[in-house]
Amino acid sequence: MTTVAKHPWFPFGTGPGAPMRLLTLPHAGAGASAYRAWTREMPGGVAVCPVQPPGREGRYGEAPFTRVGPLVRELAEQITASVPGPYAILGHSTGALCAYEVTRELRRTGGPAPVHLFVCGRPAPHLPPGRHDVAGLPLPELAAFLRELNGTPETVLSDRRLLQLMRPILVADLAVDECYTFRPEAPLDIPITAFAGRTDPVAPADLMRPWQSQTTAGFRLHLLEGGHFAIFGRAGPVLAGIAAALDGRTPVRDGAPPIS
Repeated sequence: MTTVAKHPWFPFGTGPGAPMRLLTLPHAGAGASAYRAWTREMPGGVAVCPVQPPGREGRYGEAPFTRVGPLVRELAEQITASVPGPYAILGHSTGALCAYEVTRELRRTGGPAPVHLFVCGRPAPHLPPGRHDVAGLPLPELAAFLRELNGTPETVLSDRRLLQLMRPILVADLAVDECYTFRPEAPLDIPITAFAGRTDPVAPADLMRPWQSQTTAGFRLHLLEGGHFAIFGRAGPVLAGIAAALDGRTPVRDGAPPIS
């Protein structure tokens, strides 16, 4: 029997034969497995294809990217070479910035464009930057920041050794976001759907709604009960909303009712 080697960027595959696929980019410190449950739970024939950047999980021995430009250039090449269409792309937190920038990179290079961009947990890219010192925080203060976001197990946050092991990839991923400089280009010509946790301390609805200016093809904002990681806590309704948007059954507009 022939064994097919896993693709380093797409360890769960690229949805061969699926009518639609959804590439998912992880938040800072996380890897492709953050979306593993989605690969089983997504309705509507959409194949969830988590993206694995270097430096984590099966790519732990590789150096992580610390700037968005080199990351999206390599990812755009991998999408062009390996992802059959049609596909959409989603990113959470730092992953949302990368999803947006890889979409722009594909437009610049003439690569295959996604049909829809989903963003979660990251303010619109053209807004003035928020906090810019997280990557350099001492370990106790880094733990306090992660605790505020309520997405890292307390068993990790209270274990200095585990947190120290996590720190290099966290610092690299946070640098991708903190060192980002927005460069104006024409808005995208694909729809953007944003998900905002009502109590998210870093990306509340008023900072997610300005994503609307980054598209000419329609925008929709979903409010979720929860904080920074609400898309995982409310995964069922979120996945149903994504599937409906990709199926064309949900009109793309602002002011969507909350998903609760």
